[in-house]
Amino acid sequence: MELRNCAIIAHVDHGKTTLVDALLKQANIFRENESLQSQKLIMDSKDQERERGITILAKNTAIIYNDIKINIIDTPGHADFGGEVERTLNMAEGALLIVDAAEGPMPQTRFVLKKALDLDLKIIVVINKIDKANADIEKALNETESLFLDLANKEEQLDFPVFYAIGREGKVWEEVPQDIKEESTVEPLLKGIVKYIPEPKKEEGEFQMLVNNLDSDQYKGLYVIGKIKRGKIKKREEVLVLSENDKQSRQIVEGIYVNKGLKRIEVEEASAGEIVALTGLKQVKIGNTITSTKNPERLPFTEIQEPTMKIRIQANTSPFSGKEGEFVTSRNLLARINKELETNVAMKMEMDNEAFLVSGRGELHLSVFLEDLRREGYEMEVGKPQVITKKDEKGRTLEPIEQLMIFVEDTFVGGITSLVLKRGGILKEQMPTKDGQTKLLFEIPTRGLLGLRSKLVSISKGTAVINSTFIRFDLINTKTQKIRNGVLIASQTGKASSYGLNIAQGRGITFVGPGEDVYEGMVVGLNSKHQDLEVNVVKTKRATNVRTGGLKDEGIILTPPKKMTLEEALNFIEEDELLELTPKSIRIRKKILNSALRNKAKRNAQK
Repeated sequence: MELRNCAIIAHVDHGKTTLVDALLKQANIFRENESLQSQKLIMDSKDQERERGITILAKNTAIIYNDIKINIIDTPGHADFGGEVERTLNMAEGALLIVDAAEGPMPQTRFVLKKALDLDLKIIVVINKIDKANADIEKALNETESLFLDLANKEEQLDFPVFYAIGREGKVWEEVPQDIKEESTVEPLLKGIVKYIPEPKKEEGEFQMLVNNLDSDQYKGLYVIGKIKRGKIKKREEVLVLSENDKQSRQIVEGIYVNKGLKRIEVEEASAGEIVALTGLKQVKIGNTITSTKNPERLPFTEIQEPTMKIRIQANTSPFSGKEGEFVTSRNLLARINKELETNVAMKMEMDNEAFLVSGRGELHLSVFLEDLRREGYEMEVGKPQVITKKDEKGRTLEPIEQLMIFVEDTFVGGITSLVLKRGGILKEQMPTKDGQTKLLFEIPTRGLLGLRSKLVSISKGTAVINSTFIRFDLINTKTQKIRNGVLIASQTGKASSYGLNIAQGRGITFVGPGEDVYEGMVVGLNSKHQDLEVNVVKTKRATNVRTGGLKDEGIILTPPKKMTLEEALNFIEEDELLELTPKSIRIRKKILNSALRNKAKRNAQK
């Protein structure tokens, strides 16, 4: 059977996963009565992927079209998960580049296309969402062509086929349709994949495969996933596992699995070009080479872009420690982080006394991992995210710089621009869009982005579309201004009362509601002024004063508390604060809980 290996690459939310849904459904992968036939975002199986509307983990599927097997590799669109993109593109000979007809190429479009062109993949462009009210197909295509001109390594890479699609309706055309309501299917795109993407090379010789991914289940244990580079592999065959330090381990392949739809099908043998999952192998890592015992040769592993941000994680030490989580010790955390490092190749970890410094590609990369830990029953404390700097050959300190792209209504341009400039941003481009908005393009230090997104959303009243991607390391030459006010700190431990919260709300915004447990040193709100302020939110009105006071607790009308998401809380905290994370709660606290000790430490720091 002929074979094609095709990756799907795009900026986040350009319709990549929706288009894959249509390919799966129209290829009759599922029975008519099977639940997946009516499900959306089939490939996004992880809870956070569905909730956030993004692809986090690269996944493989396969369809049969005219007796040709097409392996489809769905990759993340967000640059924070670029480690997934970089290694999985190695398994493809071509890629579908999905571009939103209204937005055109975005920062992550450049990122994923550059990776694909560097690997010399054959690119098919799909202008998607052509039914959008503000779609500008011609402009989107022109900008895509300009992107190719900028990134192409070879002249032949500038010659790429283009298709036009409404992914959510499963419609694809070779030419721009006169009427988007006319009938169509994804078949034109399937024909294009077969026509333009080359078959994988079927190299003869002894078996050789690079480990690109790992998976596991309770039945077969570890699945070692990759594309066979050379030769073939049979069940019960002995192989060598070659690690990065040139250690060799003889092992037996117990099972060979290939994709069919979303399922793995066991086969007796597989040949060069096929993407397989091998079972029976132990202590294998991503980047290892699996080879024949007769001619062992290591395959090069794609260099993964280095982390740009780190965060300090430690066991929970708050007064509420152990009340809400199942895994609460440093040993529990270390074991789980080490497990993550086996498959999350863009993440690094180093010890820092009793804590762990975990490095990743950005806030989203780290926050998704922290959210996974919460949902799995872990308790922890994390510090303020820190950018990772490095030295150049002259000993100068370099910091990560990102490209920040913002689409916003014209009325908010002034406020948005002023705020970004205060955080060290440099305006590179400003231009109107077809739908009456303005596109703003900045370069900004990664540290300037910390805490910035929520402010941008607030200024634009939730209308701004914000995207950023790492572009380079550069010299530190600007200082960012602090944009957060002081906080309201609980001065007593107990249950928050309506009376105490009513007083606190006269000082600022509160984060807790009546009846919630608080402890001394816990951050319970945002002050309306720049300095921190201690408040007694557990205070109740004395019974002797109820008659004369004129205000009973039950008569108090409070503003609902502001509840932060994990990302918002990470952006919010300062150097002297920690984020307490449990399966049930997200709390902000001061590192030093006791007021007297905290003030003493502040005085010593000022000397």
